[in-house]
Amino acid sequence: MNIAIIDYRSGNLHSALKSFQAAASNFKNVNVKITSCYKDVRVADKVVLPGVGSFSFCKLKLLENTDLYKSLTDIVMEKKKPFLGICVGMQLLATTGHEGHSDNPGLNWICGEVKKVAVEQNLKIPHMGWNNLFFKKSHPLFNNINLNDHFYFVHSYEFIACTQNDVVATTNHGNDIVAAIAKENIIGLQFHPEKSQNPGLKIIKNFIEWDPLH
Repeated sequence: MNIAIIDYRSGNLHSALKSFQAAASNFKNVNVKITSCYKDVRVADKVVLPGVGSFSFCKLKLLENTDLYKSLTDIVMEKKKPFLGICVGMQLLATTGHEGHSDNPGLNWICGEVKKVAVEQNLKIPHMGWNNLFFKKSHPLFNNINLNDHFYFVHSYEFIACTQNDVVATTNHGNDIVAAIAKENIIGLQFHPEKSQNPGLKIIKNFIEWDPLH
């Protein structure tokens, strides 16, 4: 199995690689690679899109590598390979984002909008730190994860889903915030599994095992 972590000059690539390699060590014949080459994406069995920075900046950097972007779209939307978006990599799944530039088109792979987190004045933005999850429905990525597990968040914008059926889990920072969203072979996480210690490694392991067709 080949797992491609997309390098588009916007992501916590070193931490992601180390965490995926650690989780992959539990399996035979799992190769994890950071890449910006469209040829690697074409032969990948699973794809990870990390993201650090603003929505507009990350979208611009992704589109700069035209061949990479086309291969990513083909393997996820046409070939239906498992895809994991992390933080801004999750937010880019939306139809529209309002960070950096208002009404900035996203990938539109899951219908939604990315807006600034709206909380009471006594709560800080960015939302930063450890939070647990509240599950709206089951998903294989969260096998063996429970309400006592905490995950690391750092973000100022949130994914507002068009349909609640796509929301897998939320967290709370004054208000409910989408923490995980999924549709078919695509899942996005607002938190950083690569920074979330053992619970995060469990999620990465589950992603390696995940077969959306079964």
